[in-house]
Amino acid sequence: MTSLPANPPSPTVPAAPVRTGALRALQVFGRSFGTVWSNGKARVGLVILAVFVLVAIFAPVLAPYSPHANDFTPDAGGSSAHLLGTTGAGEDVLSQLLYGARVSIVVGFVAGGLSTLVAVAVGLSWGYLRNWLGEVVNFVVNLFLVVPGLPLMIIIAAYLQNGGLPVIVLVVVITGWAWGARVLRAQTQSLRSRDFVTAALFSGESASRVVFREILPNMTSMIAGSFFGAATAAVLAESGLSFLGLGDPFTVSWGSMLYWAQNSNALLTGQWVLLFAPGLCVALLATAMTLVNFGVDGLSNPRLREGNGR
Repeated sequence: MTSLPANPPSPTVPAAPVRTGALRALQVFGRSFGTVWSNGKARVGLVILAVFVLVAIFAPVLAPYSPHANDFTPDAGGSSAHLLGTTGAGEDVLSQLLYGARVSIVVGFVAGGLSTLVAVAVGLSWGYLRNWLGEVVNFVVNLFLVVPGLPLMIIIAAYLQNGGLPVIVLVVVITGWAWGARVLRAQTQSLRSRDFVTAALFSGESASRVVFREILPNMTSMIAGSFFGAATAAVLAESGLSFLGLGDPFTVSWGSMLYWAQNSNALLTGQWVLLFAPGLCVALLATAMTLVNFGVDGLSNPRLREGNGR
């Protein structure tokens, strides 16, 4: 009769995979991107946005000339040497158009990101606080909401004129955070009464930890939508302020191209491309960000995912 061992070996249990925070973040990003990409409108917007980003990055490679080179024939029409012609100062229009994408992309992303950060900080604190500080924040936000944004933007930019791109970014941030803060405040008030927040408070979690660990992760889609909305407004604001001469006219951007084209009476001289080309690029970039926002909305509203956004 065969005897069994006193201590039979236990079956080997495969170790559970280690799921780090970075891995979870990548998985969440992958699922979110898949949801956005499944939306037809957002897919078109992402492709257009990616093209503009690549053009901005590789502008020195793609541009045939320096955007500041002015030793060409002024007001020349399109040719093999200058596909879009030249400006009244003898500069290549195509080169300026390619380099101008850099300014719009940088201003849009930086100003949009800073506006979103301010909106998140104000919206979360405003929605969570129940004391007199909430009333103070309420007054400040309502003040910025009732003041017309464009006149305030023009006044600030005119007062801080010749400050370059940092001033444009500052003006956009000052005038663009209030609406996002109000939207995030409403969502914070809704989440504040949920069971998981109450459980976290009863377990002894601090208010800051509850806000940033329990409430904030449930608002990522809304924050992403706020970012693209703020970035779109920033692109349009930079172009508008530069067109009005309130930016740096010597910085090559789509807005400054419109400014110099208007000053040189481009339409009267038949150089309509000087206005049409940068204006079309501004419209396409703003449209691309708006289309991406359709897909971002689907992250928080499953009804918008039906039919892939068609």
